[in-house]
Amino acid sequence: MSAQTLTDAVVTELVADATAAPSMHNAQPWLFRYGHRSRTLALRADFERRIPEADPTGRALHVGCGAALLNLRVSAAHHGLDAATTLLPDPSDPVLLASVRLDDGPGVRLDDGPDASGGRAEEALRALHPAIADRHTSRYPFDEQVIPDDVRARLVRAARAEGAGLVFLAGPHLETVLGLIRDAEGYDRGDPAREAEQEHWARYTKTDAPVDGIPDYTFGPRDAAERATNRDFAGSVPVAGRARVPFEHQPQLALLSTGGDRPADWLRAGQALERVLLTATLDAVSTSFATQPLEWPDLRWVLRDPVHGTGDPQMIIRLGYGPTGPRTPRRPLDRVLTIEP
Repeated sequence: MSAQTLTDAVVTELVADATAAPSMHNAQPWLFRYGHRSRTLALRADFERRIPEADPTGRALHVGCGAALLNLRVSAAHHGLDAATTLLPDPSDPVLLASVRLDDGPGVRLDDGPDASGGRAEEALRALHPAIADRHTSRYPFDEQVIPDDVRARLVRAARAEGAGLVFLAGPHLETVLGLIRDAEGYDRGDPAREAEQEHWARYTKTDAPVDGIPDYTFGPRDAAERATNRDFAGSVPVAGRARVPFEHQPQLALLSTGGDRPADWLRAGQALERVLLTATLDAVSTSFATQPLEWPDLRWVLRDPVHGTGDPQMIIRLGYGPTGPRTPRRPLDRVLTIEP
């Protein structure tokens, strides 16, 4: 693709793919600005869409924006573009999270990360592109089928390619984390400010035409045993016709961690998270999140494996075989993308 063919339409397609990424409460805390002269897309944080009670440091905001950045890189590879990416390019401007210069191929390189350059890296990213449209968070029950070792290995490699670690939880560590999720859910229920914040992002479609947040049609059923790891966005509000059904007896959870816990690490965690999610989608594995204990500092650090655990916990992913979940809404692109000469 030449400079002449990098049109507004192509830039819009890139950003449409980027904004398909998940974010906490589907707040979509990102803004994009493209300059034709520099051929650079700037990813900026939209701090007006932060979630201050549950995410006071902005860690989850950065993770969501990192996931959007990974989608952008995948889309660039799909369009035959080289995406030279720099994280936090201006230390004096913390709102500017990344800059992505778009040039003709052949390779995708990441200036601020471990991903290899060249044709194989570009092809690996390009192969993920079909999963962008298919990936959805599923708050529905999964069956008891165990994810095969080869699929787990691919997911671990996907995280490693973006500088993160992924560990599937088992034994006492899994039971500990399940207990922490339940504890955190209880903490949330006992905190009126967090309850109100969560309710703010719940969308009831009989009265709303949502472009963000969590619509009621994505809440999923309640767990008949009250052991589900998903956050229940219905809270204490009854939803007519909502079923109570059994969820999987033994959830399959994976913990994503990074070697540090600063904004650049959070952005890497988001890219690793989305690479894992897209890889899982291609393997017909459904996913959701259990972020509750990550939002309480006294619980977050207990998530590590007490024997072998290293790194800083960034995300708990629930994986399994079952419904993929309905699509959540996205803000119109003219609200998140500015194109300059």
